Amino acid sequence: MTAPAVSISDQDADALGGDDSILMRQRRDHARLDAMMNRCLSEDLPPGELDALWLDVVQLVFSHAFAEETVLWPLLRRVSPDGEELTRQVEEEHQAINELIARIERSPGDPRRAEWIREAFALIRQDIRDEEDELLPRLRTAFDDRKLRRIGAAWEAVRATAPTRPHPGVPRRPPGNALRGVPLSAFDRLRDLAPGSGPTARRASLAVTGALVAAAVVRAARRRG
Repeated sequence: MTAPAVSISDQDADALGGDDSILMRQRRDHARLDAMMNRCLSEDLPPGELDALWLDVVQLVFSHAFAEETVLWPLLRRVSPDGEELTRQVEEEHQAINELIARIERSPGDPRRAEWIREAFALIRQDIRDEEDELLPRLRTAFDDRKLRRIGAAWEAVRATAPTRPHPGVPRRPPGNALRGVPLSAFDRLRDLAPGSGPTARRASLAVTGALVAAAVVRAARRRG
């Protein structure tokens, strides 16, 4: 890739459309992810803190990426001549991260877990660099400050209801990602509230999810009646 403009990492809030612009929202998320990953790899991390911190990383990675794929990359494909190529590469990065984190989540006792986590962090850092240096500067070029703030609000709204766990089978592009991903979001967020991996926690999450689905069906039936 060849950078079309100055990386957003080298610009201040005014140059990026203000604190509420999509570019500043992205940069804040990236900085938060970087800090959490550094903390995960710290040698002085207290026992028991790694699992909670890892969950925070996973939640942010997947809600952030889902909102990008739903709101940002379709815009980029529309306004940039090489948007298709650029977004395809980042989507491939997202898929690789998704598959690796899914493997980590499935194998809590695997001796290779620490190695896989380091590999996932390297992929995430590369993805951040590609976005800040290559993709996001094109949005700065294409849109004025007001539009960047509106895009930021839309991205934030999608992120608030996005899946927070890996789902490698969910498509990377709309409308397929929304059709298959959004229904999984409620279950993901219930798991986030009860992150235990034991059968009791899983049964509790499934029970609450079932109750929510049943309530939604009842409401829909009443509206049709």
